[in-house]
Parts: sequence; structure tokens; C-alpha cells
Amino acid sequence: MDLSQDLLAKLDTLRTALSQIPAEEGLRILAQEFQGSIAFSSSLGVEDQLVTHYIFENNLPIRVFTLDTGRLFNESYTLLHKTNNHYGKKIEVYFPKHEAVEQLVNEKGPMSFYNSIDDRKQCCYIRKVEPLNRALQGVNIWVTGIRADQSGARQDLQLLEWDEGHQLIKYNPLLDWSLEDVKDAVKTLNIPYNPLHDKGFVSIGCAPCTRAIAEGEDFRAGRWWWEDNSKKECGLHAR
Repeated sequence: MDLSQDLLAKLDTLRTALSQIPAEEGLRILAQEFQGSIAFSSSLGVEDQLVTHYIFENNLPIRVFTLDTGRLFNESYTLLHKTNNHYGKKIEVYFPKHEAVEQLVNEKGPMSFYNSIDDRKQCCYIRKVEPLNRALQGVNIWVTGIRADQSGARQDLQLLEWDEGHQLIKYNPLLDWSLEDVKDAVKTLNIPYNPLHDKGFVSIGCAPCTRAIAEGEDFRAGRWWWEDNSKKECGLHAR
């Protein structure tokens, strides 16, 4: 049995074991069973800050990494620095390949993502998807901060899923949490978070592609707002 078949064989057992326990305990169980092959990808959003807290505060053997696209808000860089200092640990940072970024900008300009969906997805691939693929090499369990109510495309996700593209198990410990649940936990535990969340930014990505949302707007309305598709994704969590 190869590695992917072995992981698939464990999927149902893991789902049963983790379905009725808190996220913090689920992380602990997976960290013990998959030590050396489990990683958490943080966007530095409020959900991801909570998961980072669970990992760092409990000294769990889980790699924590983030993607620096080169177009992040200053507040995001400040938060990365503050989080590292707060826990006395380091979030690994992955960058896009500079050759690909240089070629994109020289050929299409620094704002090509506004031109078309294809151009936007090309930029997302170069700055986010390719670095993620490198960061997930050798990983069997990929932990995310995804919540089901973040977008229509995430409504049917499961706590643990098989990621065919990366040939690994994806664990979404906060899947059934509401945004208010997350905010309350972050406040109670005194976890550092991005101040943009207090200014209407519910999802924080690259600065040119993210805006605050108005009351009543869809959760994803602040990402790539010039596109009319309500199920907008950058490709990191393609299914």
C-alpha cells in the first residue's frame, strides 16, 4: 500500500475520532500521530491566529507557515512580527519565485489582476499557489483555518477531507465555528490579531485585492470585488 492509499484508509477512522472533540484536542492528536508531516498554513487572519495559538501555546509539533505574496498590508507584516514575539516562536515564510513575479510584472504590469479573471488567477498562482505547493512538500496532514460560512463554495466541506491535488488529508478544525465564536475566543485568550478586522475587513489577503465590507454584504465581497462570481477562490483550496 503506497502512502496515499494508507492515508485514505485512515481517513474515516480519523473523522470518527475527531468529530466530537474540541479543535485544540484534535490538533494534539494529529500532531502526535503525524509528527514531522503535519503543517498549518496561516493567512494571519483571525481564524488562523486562533489555530496558531493552539499550536504554539501547547508546543505542538506542527509547522506553521504563511505566504508572503509581496502585496500584503502593512498591518499583516506587523502582525507577523508581533505574533512571533508574543509566542517566542517563528512562523515560516514562503515567497513566490522572483523570476515568475518579474516576468509577470514586466509583461503585464503591476496591476494585471484587474484586467480579467484569468489574469487575476495567474497572479494568485504565482504569488500564492506555487509557494503553497512547495510548503506542503512532505506533508500528510494540512491544517487550515477554513470555516464553512466563509463562502458558498465552502458550505459542503468536511472536518477532514482528502485533497486529491496534494495527495494529503486536509484538517479544518474551525469548520463549524461562527465568526463570532472565533472573535470571542481570540478576545478571551488575548491573541494578537490584525486591526483591519475592526475596520470591516473580514477576509484579509493582498492589499490591492481586499477591501472592507459593508453590513449585510457577503463574507467574500471584500475579495476581488470587481468580479461578479460569489464563489471566488484564489486556488489555494481548489477541490
